[in-house]
Amino acid sequence: MTAQSPESNRPVEGDAEGGGGIPVDLARRVRLVIFDVDGVLTDAGVYMGATRSGEVLELKRFDVRDGLGMKMLRWAGLEVAMVSGRVSAATEARAAELGVVECHQDGGAKKLAIVRDMLARMELGWEEVAMVADDLPDLAVFRHVGLPVAVANAVPRIAEMAVWRTSCSGGRGAVREFCDALLEARGQMDEAVDRYLDRVTTP
Repeated sequence: MTAQSPESNRPVEGDAEGGGGIPVDLARRVRLVIFDVDGVLTDAGVYMGATRSGEVLELKRFDVRDGLGMKMLRWAGLEVAMVSGRVSAATEARAAELGVVECHQDGGAKKLAIVRDMLARMELGWEEVAMVADDLPDLAVFRHVGLPVAVANAVPRIAEMAVWRTSCSGGRGAVREFCDALLEARGQMDEAVDRYLDRVTTP
């Protein structure tokens, strides 16, 4: 399947500003979910420091609930990717912890080329992609995807283009809120919970 943009990503009537459901027809098409990092998986804050030897340290705060939501998407058979416009060891470490193989970072924020390559490799079309975003570096990809999702504190241009919006801010449970809503819309939430319980209760 070739990667082609849908004709329009205008917000669906009755879309959610936190609390409503994701349109079922869009949710069921999704095969790949892309998450921005700074401002979506984090609160956009970066803690900078240095060791006594002068080695620069960068720390980010990730929400543990978001990580479980991303794992649940994978258990449901969806591909998950992290695409960032900043290069950070903290992002790489978080992706490794979650088992996210598709972790891509580009210091020039050239995300469109990264995503086009993923779609070609996975043989997916744009209508099969969901993206959770917050700011202008996401825009080049966001305007193409079949299910564009904005976190609660996204910049206006991203928020206006979104089909669905979270009630939580980035880095504060927004990703988990979206993951749960997507699985509910696809009818896979109970299955994902059962998979989780099997993992934590099986000796």
